[in-house]
Amino acid sequence: MPRRRRHDDERENLERWLVSYADFITLLFAFFVVMYAVSSVNEGKYRVLSDSLVAAFRNITVNTEGPALASGTMAPLQAVAPTLPKPVVTPRRNGREEEQRRQVRERMRTMAQDIVQALGPLVKDGRVRITEGVKGVTVEINASVLFAPGDANLEPGAVAALRAVARILAKTDFPVTVEGHTDNTPISTAQFPSNWELSVVRASSVVRLFVDAGVDPGRLAATGYGEQRPVAGNDTAEGRARNRRVTILIESPLPDTPAELPARPTDLS
Repeated sequence: MPRRRRHDDERENLERWLVSYADFITLLFAFFVVMYAVSSVNEGKYRVLSDSLVAAFRNITVNTEGPALASGTMAPLQAVAPTLPKPVVTPRRNGREEEQRRQVRERMRTMAQDIVQALGPLVKDGRVRITEGVKGVTVEINASVLFAPGDANLEPGAVAALRAVARILAKTDFPVTVEGHTDNTPISTAQFPSNWELSVVRASSVVRLFVDAGVDPGRLAATGYGEQRPVAGNDTAEGRARNRRVTILIESPLPDTPAELPARPTDLS
């Protein structure tokens, strides 16, 4: 009996190496798994993980080339969408609107040509200037044609010319603004304490004649600017003569096409 017990103990000792071998194989398998995982890790993610661990254990803020991670409680990040400029939308006109605009431009051009013909002699000698622009047709008449110096009563010779212009305006429906202008020579009389009063009354005299000639008063306006809007220098006699004028602005009814300005994009840097 004792010999048999020793034989069983020896056989059990011989099979015990299998446990160690199995542990070794398991560790070796785990080692290869870890090596494979380390070989395929993303460098950026590894750096972020490393910084996070350093910040967590040292309780400091780590700032490297990667994303900045700080210890402690942080507010949740919110995605900020960049503000893009609004596209400028130009309204598309149909064929009917384009035809209406073309007709208005043609009517204004015809009216301007009629005024040039009516004031032909004054246009030739430079005392009347007629221009056409975006705002409409402008008729600039030298004050010497209309008034005596320092006076706001129309000269008899000017009445016929202004009535010819009024007959042309009466056939249209365009708004008309009459502006009075002077040079910088001071004036101080009982009737005109300054150039403001003189310029306004001169413009009103022209408007009153237009009304008497049949132009709708609702289309007329009078304003005076004194010497505040010169078109030439006041240091010469020629410049002062040019600045003494009455301007008749025949406004275009075509509306401007507004364009919305885009907002500047937000700088996210």
